[in-house]
Amino acid sequence: MQRSRGFRSKSRRKMTKVVREGRSNPITNKLQKFEEGDLVHITINPSIQKGQPHPRFHGKTGKITDKKGKAYIVSLTDGNKAKELIIRPDHLKLQTSQ
Repeated sequence: MQRSRGFRSKSRRKMTKVVREGRSNPITNKLQKFEEGDLVHITINPSIQKGQPHPRFHGKTGKITDKKGKAYIVSLTDGNKAKELIIRPDHLKLQTSQ
């Protein structure tokens, strides 16, 4: 029987949180607002599965292009190919310096 190669396979180190980090999911992460054209870092919060991008995009930086419901559409380049990801604000962090 073959092993499963699901969405979160080979992501044990990426998808772990620090033990006793404090409050695990502050409400301010959900309530973040971004403007069109903002640069954001994709940092996956493993305890929230909804609106989570694929682990290959963890640590990448993209630009907000649109809003879709509660989520944002982030465009970035993966190699030479332009991609658009639909990500909830729990997994995004605003880039402060440019």
